Amino acid sequence: MQSVDEAAGVLNAEEEAARHAMRIRESLDHEMRDVKDGVLRMGSYVEEQILAAHDAIMNRDAQLAEKVIISDGRVNEVQRAVTGIVAMTIATQAPVARDLRFLMALDRVTYELERIGDHAGSVAKQARKLAGVTIMVTYDELTPMATLAARQVRDVVMALVDIDEAKARAVAARDDEIDRLYHQVFDDVLDEMRTDPAKVDPGTRILFAAHYLERIGDRVTNIAEDVVFLATGEVEDLNP
Repeated sequence: MQSVDEAAGVLNAEEEAARHAMRIRESLDHEMRDVKDGVLRMGSYVEEQILAAHDAIMNRDAQLAEKVIISDGRVNEVQRAVTGIVAMTIATQAPVARDLRFLMALDRVTYELERIGDHAGSVAKQARKLAGVTIMVTYDELTPMATLAARQVRDVVMALVDIDEAKARAVAARDDEIDRLYHQVFDDVLDEMRTDPAKVDPGTRILFAAHYLERIGDRVTNIAEDVVFLATGEVEDLNP
């Protein structure tokens, strides 16, 4: 039979193991919160970039365009920090199953958000090139495109944090509207360029800007697919 001392030793070892497991869980939870916070911050920064880039191109404001381009650096900094936390967490905490899947998905999302920031910066670069241009094409569709793109970023990041499959699907479905607006501005600007050669250069700049906004919608859909994967474990193309 087991002595009292031996039984007490086994109990103490079990308690210590439980405390150790709890400390690991608490550390993992803390690091995952840091990753979530970084993704939320990136999403907020990128949303601001999109709206500011829109303002810069609508007003052909070179100074605001330059600020948007420079601000991309803070998005890159947060991405590097989040990627570092993810790598350290996987190496030191050895998360498994759902936790590992969540961390890897968030790491992919930071890449998509960084690229969205790059697209916003590219819109701003077109705005900078249009500063001082007096002959312009009509490009009213850029406003609803940019507004919807910024909203898409905000909504898909919240869907990610909540692992909300229904919301992610709704966000992806709205990409069709961005595509529709893109085709509309493309057709309208092309018509003006055909009738007035002086509008070819500014029209080309606007078409580039519209293209970058359309790409933002595609990357938001990629994030929505990651949310669906997290919620269901299934890989699904939400924009076939």
